Parts: sequence; structure tokens; C-alpha cells
Amino acid sequence: MVQKFQSPVRVYKYPFELVMKAYERRFPTCPQMPIVLDCEIIKDESLENGAKRNTSRRCKLAVDAPYIFKKLIGVDFVFFLQHNYLDMGNRTLSIEAVNESFSSRIEIFERCRYYSHPDNSEWTCFDQTATLDIKNFFGFEHSMEKMGMKQYTQTTLKGKEIIEYFISQLREEGITHVDRWTPPADAPKSPVLDHVPDQHHDILLDGDFIARSLGQLTPMQESKLLELRKMLDGVDDVERSPSYQTILRFLAARDWHVSQAFAMLCDSLRWRREHRIDALMEEYTKPAVVVEHFPGGWHHHDKDGRPVYILRLGHMDVKGLLKSLGMEGLLRLALHICEEGIQKINECAERLEKPVLNWSLLVDLEGLSMRHLWRPGIKALLYIIETVERNYPETMGRVLVVRAPRVFPIAWTIVSAFIDEHTRSKFLFYGPDCVHMKDGLAQYLDEEIVPDFLGGPCKTMIHEGGLVPKSLYKMNSLEEDHDDDVAAVELQATASAAEALVPAKRLSTIIQHDHNNLYKSVELKAGFSHELLIRNEDPKSVLTWDFDVMRNDLHFTLYRVTQELPEKNDAAVSYFDLQDFVEGVNYFREEPTLICRHKESVQGSHVMHHNDSYIMHWFSPSGAQLNVFYEVLSSVNYKGSMTSLQSAFSSNSSAASSVQSR
Repeated sequence: MVQKFQSPVRVYKYPFELVMKAYERRFPTCPQMPIVLDCEIIKDESLENGAKRNTSRRCKLAVDAPYIFKKLIGVDFVFFLQHNYLDMGNRTLSIEAVNESFSSRIEIFERCRYYSHPDNSEWTCFDQTATLDIKNFFGFEHSMEKMGMKQYTQTTLKGKEIIEYFISQLREEGITHVDRWTPPADAPKSPVLDHVPDQHHDILLDGDFIARSLGQLTPMQESKLLELRKMLDGVDDVERSPSYQTILRFLAARDWHVSQAFAMLCDSLRWRREHRIDALMEEYTKPAVVVEHFPGGWHHHDKDGRPVYILRLGHMDVKGLLKSLGMEGLLRLALHICEEGIQKINECAERLEKPVLNWSLLVDLEGLSMRHLWRPGIKALLYIIETVERNYPETMGRVLVVRAPRVFPIAWTIVSAFIDEHTRSKFLFYGPDCVHMKDGLAQYLDEEIVPDFLGGPCKTMIHEGGLVPKSLYKMNSLEEDHDDDVAAVELQATASAAEALVPAKRLSTIIQHDHNNLYKSVELKAGFSHELLIRNEDPKSVLTWDFDVMRNDLHFTLYRVTQELPEKNDAAVSYFDLQDFVEGVNYFREEPTLICRHKESVQGSHVMHHNDSYIMHWFSPSGAQLNVFYEVLSSVNYKGSMTSLQSAFSSNSSAASSVQSR
């Protein structure tokens, strides 16, 4: 079985000539590599007036294996052949090494390269690959593979340390510079063309540029940034290489896996070309419906220097905008905002003279209700999220969700399953008192730029939103008004399944699946009650509900019971009739009683902090019909976001934990 190994590109912040002088000190032995016992030069030739030098060595290596293993194979050391090809004119060193010992049983081939950094001539790059093919090794093939992997990893890690060690040694001797090779005065002119600068990157990737434009990067991250940039130079259909900031974002989005980031970035570059994204800022004109009714806009910058975009989602007429713009029109608006964001990020970085790589989003949810979860609207939102995450990764630095209503967990559960986990971690949630509460907006926004609609002193130019006149509707293919009553029903039921869906199937599953059977219809006689019992074993889990009052009025209350409840065989009998209950002693009214009127739709949520039983209780004074759905959201999945919402709302004496919509 052939084992392949590859190390990432490493960067030495020293010129090639100085690195070569340090490299020569590794031979015949060096203290950092005790496994190398000796290196004998078997060939050394100089070519082209000293521009090139070919050197071959026979290296004696100690067998790095347990004593008993060495006794079984009968050797204490092995020999390798190393061939070096140095080109001083082009500032490259290529190294090839093969095993001489046991060559009929094992084939080991290693290739290394030192070369001048393509964007900074004062730096040197190094990369390394190897293959190990064990054909037959006395029945110890698997053990040899493991030792080979271990040996290669150790050697790779030590390589950079060794060069640094000898450069320090040279520095102690007063050698900090080595002149570049130049041909002798009487040498014939070389036909080799002068180096042509990279047309795509006229900025040197030096330490000052990194600190000023990219922030703090580890040496490994720097090398991977360089590696991905070099890979892009070999792609034929990439017309213009992206900036280092863009390359950095795609690497971060793929957890610094170069091959994955390369595939993602190439797909995005092709997408940009096909959809003329680079011309969007010049060609796009906001339609009148956006100018008059879209409640979003840019607003100063946060304490980290990021530009801030405000979206008053609770004031948005989702249906009106979608029926006026269509799916692609709404996407085009979102992409224009993203392109504006990139432009403003660059402007902030230039003005502040420090790295600014992303922007912040402040989402105001005042007025949000289940009417915002209109099925085509959710479909459009998920489509936009998917497109933006594929093509603008790591451009969102922080999302501040303010004035989130108690209905919000239902909406968040549906949408969050389609947002990358790393992006979800950037969301911060606040209730109504987001400005004055401890750990509120003051952590992220200067007091003078807090918007006036949140109680701050700063007026914004953002439109209030409002209903889009039907005279502006252009889309007749979307669901008509009679579908609106069931839209929330269909979407609410997707919450429990959302996290289990694979990305490629998520959108189609939400649109196609029939969830109507998850809603239960209940007939209530006059003076009777209906109860649902939830035994909670997950503190801080979130109970959500959505119900429609189909006939007459109902009273809804949420209780918490601290004692064990008996089984109930008759649905018409209340738990509170089965044994003695005293409010404030063995049961508690967790939510105040809400009077729900005929044809009202009611949604709500509650954080269940206790390992107790919770009872959802509906009472009908004059007989009624009820359609109800409820769900418990795991505290793990919700990541504790509702804790801040709960505490914010508990100080609000305006009663309603549920939101009623007509």
C-alpha cells in the first residue's frame, strides 16, 4: 500500500541566499537530527559559470525503531541517497531522496523545494512531499507504515527549527546578509528572460502588509495563504485573482483546509463571472419599492471599526417585497448589500489603518410575528442565505439581534439550521431593554450612534418599512392569500426536523413535506378544559407553541407543577381535579392567563428552567375548537440564546408571553 505525505508550505522570513548558507551547515551532521550519523558527498559539480550546482550524498541514518525490531530485521542503520539541484540564478533548490537499504522491499521517495517567495523576494518558501510503498517487509508492513508516518512527521516539524538554528548561529558570527549570485563579467549573456512581476498581485506579502491588512496570522496560516494564492495562478478560467483578504476569508471558512478552500473559491469565482457580480455596484439601481419600503441601511461603524448594517426585520412586509421584486430581485438586493459591505470594509480599513475584514449586522425584530414566516418568504430567505454563505464567507463579523419577541424561537429554529455553525456562533440575542441592560449594546456600539428607535440619540436614514401597496405587485406565481392561513402551520412543523436535514436536501424538503398531521384539532365543550403535559428533563430547553382558535374564545395558561402527577385517562378531566393543588406551593403560573379570541392565531415560547412538569392549559367558557402544535427545543441546540430573552421579558409587566396575530 502506498502512503503519501505532504507538508504545508512554510515561509522563512529570510532571503534565499541566507537560507542556503544555513542549509549547508546541516551536513554532514547536525545536533537537531541525531538520526543522521553521516553524509558522504559522492558527486558535486558546478555548471553554467556557477549558476547551478548538483550535489549527491550518501547518508547513513540510524534506524528509529524499538530495539527488538532492529534485532529482528538485523540492522541498526540504513542508507539513503540524496540529490540536490541548486539554481542560484532562479533562486531555487530541489531535493530528491530515495532509500538504498531494503529498496527491493520498500520504496521511499521524498521531494523538497526551497524557492524565493513569489511576492516578497526577501522571504523563502519551503514545501515537502513523500511517498512510502512497502511491498514486503518480513511481515512487519503495518508496523513499518506507522513508523514511517511518525518519522516523516517528526522530520517535517524539525526542518524549520534547524534552519532557524543555523541562521541564529550565522547571526552570532556576524553574518546577516549573503549577496545574490551574479554571473561573471565575461560570462555569455543568458537567454533567460528577466523575471516578470505577477500581474495579479502588485502588493508584497510582507510583515507590514499582513499586520496592516490581514491581522495576526500564525506562520502556518501565512504559508497556507500563500499556497492557496499560488494554486489560483494555475486556474485557466480565473480572469482576476482575488485579494489576499478574500483568500483569507475562504481559508477561514474551510477551517484552513487549503484544498477545500480552493474548490469553494473557484466555484465562487465562476459564479461571480456568470452573474456579472463585479459589475453589480455600477449596474444595479434600487427599485422604487426598495427605496420606499425596504427597512434596511448602513449606519456608522461599531467599536471594532466594522461598518454596521441595520435591518428592521419586524417592520418588513415580506410578502409585499417578494411579490414586487420576485425571488431573483430580492437576491439581487441582498448581493448588492454584500458588495456594498465589502466596499465599506475596505474603506474602514484604509481610514483606520488597521485590519477590518467583516461587517456587523443589527437586526431589529420589533413587530415580528408568524405572518413573517410566509412560506414563499422563507423559501426566498433560505435561498439568499445559501447563496451568501457560499460566496461571501466570513464577511459577517457579528449579528446583534435586538427586541426579539417571544415568538422568535420558532423563527430562529427554522432558519438557524441553514446557517453555518461558525456563523451561528456570531449571533447575540437581546430583549427589549437591549440598550440599558448589563452586557447590552454598549459593549459593541458607541453610545452616540445607538439608533433612536432603540432609545439612543442617533437618527437613522433607514425607512420604516410598512405595507407594500398591492399596485406594485408583479408576481402572480406565488401563493395567493388563501394559502397564508396554513403557511405558518407548514413552516412551524419543520423546526424539529431541520437540524437533521443534509444541506443539499434542506430547501426542497421544507417546501415539499406535508406537516399538517402534526397539528391536533380539539373540540371543547362549554366549561371544559384541554391540557398538554410536558415532563421536562432538560433545564433551559425551550417550549414553543402555535395554535389557532377556530370558534369562540379560549383562556390559555402555562403552569409548572413540582409534584408527581398521576396518569389521566379522561381527557375532559383536569390534572388539577385529581388531587389537591395550592398555587405557589406545588404549582405555579409560569405565564399569565391569556384570553384568545375567535379566529386568532397565537404563538409563544417559554424557557423551562426546572426539571418539573409543565401543563399547557386551555379553558373554554362557551365551547370552542382549537388547532394546536407545540414543540420542545433542546437547550443544546438552542445554545442558551433564550436565557437572555427570558430575563429581559420577565421584567416586562405587559403580560403576554404569546403573540396574537389576526
